[in-house]
Order: sequence, then C-alpha cells, then structure tokens
Amino acid sequence: MPTRIVVVGGSGSGKTTVARRLAEVHDLPYVELDALHWGPNWTPRPEDEFRTLVETAIAADAWVVDGNYYGKLGDLVLERADLVVWLDLPLRVTLPRLWTRTRRRRREGTVLWGGNRENWREALFSRESLFVYAVRTHRGRGRRYEERLSRYEVVRLRSPDEVEAWLER
Repeated sequence: MPTRIVVVGGSGSGKTTVARRLAEVHDLPYVELDALHWGPNWTPRPEDEFRTLVETAIAADAWVVDGNYYGKLGDLVLERADLVVWLDLPLRVTLPRLWTRTRRRRREGTVLWGGNRENWREALFSRESLFVYAVRTHRGRGRRYEERLSRYEVVRLRSPDEVEAWLER
C-alpha cells in the first residue's frame, strides 16, 4: 500500500473528493494544495513561501496530496509520491460538476482557503473564470500529463465508474 499519494486532474475531476477518501480510508494525512496556495482576496502566496509550505507538508513519511500546481512546483510532489492518481475525466463530466459545486458553494456561503468565497461574476465572467480555464486547458492537459507522468507509478482513471471501481478495490 502506497503511503505517499498525489491526486491530479482538471478542475471538477474530483481530486479533493478522491484524495480525502483515500486519506480517510488509509488513515493518512490529507494535504490540499489550494489551501496552501491561496491567501485572502484570492491572492496567491509568493512562490517561495508556497513551495516551502508544500516541502514541509510532503517531508512526512505518509500523505495524500490533492492538486496540480505543476507550473509553480514542477515535479516536487510527484518525485516524492509512491503513487499518482490521475483523474482524466471528460469535460461532459467535469463542467456539470463545476457548475454544481459553484452553485452549492454560493448558496451555502462556503468559506474557502484564505477566507475566500466564490462569486458568480468571478466564476463565470472574469478573465480568471474557472469554467473558461477548464475548457481552455482540457485538451492540452492530457498530452502534457501523459508526458509528464510517464516516469511515475500512475493510475489513470477516465470515468466516474472507473474512479469508483478503483476506490472500492
């Protein structure tokens, strides 16, 4: 049983859900990269500070990390992981999940990392829209991940049914 697991994938793929479930079932510490990255007013932490927080979190012998941040962390987390779980789900799955999640967070007033809350203007209409980002990065992510993850122990899951079946094992 791997004790250092990283869960990667696009927005809405279920990284947080899968990572939390793995952490709970295997009694491993859970590390959410978004929580380490975002400060108040959706301000990203300075890169060196973010990297130090991540290095500290993954210095432990066991953990489940949820998130990508390859542009800021490179292979830092991947190199330390025993297993990479790649949630490679289609947009027809991830976009409705993003909509449902955003709607729920708005309705419930969910406070996210750094005391932030999602709002409709930012979620849907801003230059930083999560929906626009999800669509824009989806196609290229698969090719980049295939190359980037080729040297690691990877479980690639391409549908919600595959994810559930794998988790049940």
